[in-house]
Amino acid sequence: MSEGFTTEAAAFDRYAAEYDEALAQGLAVSGEDKTYFARERVAWLKGVLARLNHSPAAVLDFGCGTGSSTPFLLAIGRVTTLVGVDVSARSLEQARREHGATGARFLQIADHQAQGTIDLAFCNGVFHHIPPADRGAAVRHVHRSLRPGGLFAFWENNPWNPGSRYVMSRIPFDRDAIMLTPREARALLRENGFEIVRTDFLFIFPRMLRWLRAIEPRVSSLPLGAQYQVLARRPN
Repeated sequence: MSEGFTTEAAAFDRYAAEYDEALAQGLAVSGEDKTYFARERVAWLKGVLARLNHSPAAVLDFGCGTGSSTPFLLAIGRVTTLVGVDVSARSLEQARREHGATGARFLQIADHQAQGTIDLAFCNGVFHHIPPADRGAAVRHVHRSLRPGGLFAFWENNPWNPGSRYVMSRIPFDRDAIMLTPREARALLRENGFEIVRTDFLFIFPRMLRWLRAIEPRVSSLPLGAQYQVLARRPN
């Protein structure tokens, strides 16, 4: 895709060995770890897919990093194929070591052929690392990968949430990232061929207030959470 992707690949190759440690440093203020957030994102998505009667067999994890979402995506329904793609060779090596035995495949984005066979594409915190000029090309790659009617679960950090900004400021590879508002994310997806299905906000309360998390589903349409998901569809 373009020179911006090469720059990001070099940055994440540099951080790959310390990725978990750096991420944990940022997330510590929430009282949770990366596994909690990976699990809860996919659990939320699974519930949304069930209500839409969408049971994916083929899944693409776009910008999979070290594969944190892999075990949860494999359990989302009747998944038989999961491909994780990323620009960072070192991150992919770690993903293969940790999750290769699950049957998931991990590829460089440049080696991934978009063939219109994917039922569900997923990404988390990827696009704030992609230079704005390259974001359209990335979305179009996902669009070409999906079958008609396929869904794209686009997760990003919410720039309207001060906690999200604070966490990012504590993570070396996130400090200079260019965040997207939900409105910008929806516009990006529409401009590159997607229909918007819904937008949800998640992760309002830290662990110390976890007893309040039961109300989060009732206020998920409000822009309060530290992350948001825009669910988009490739038209039939």
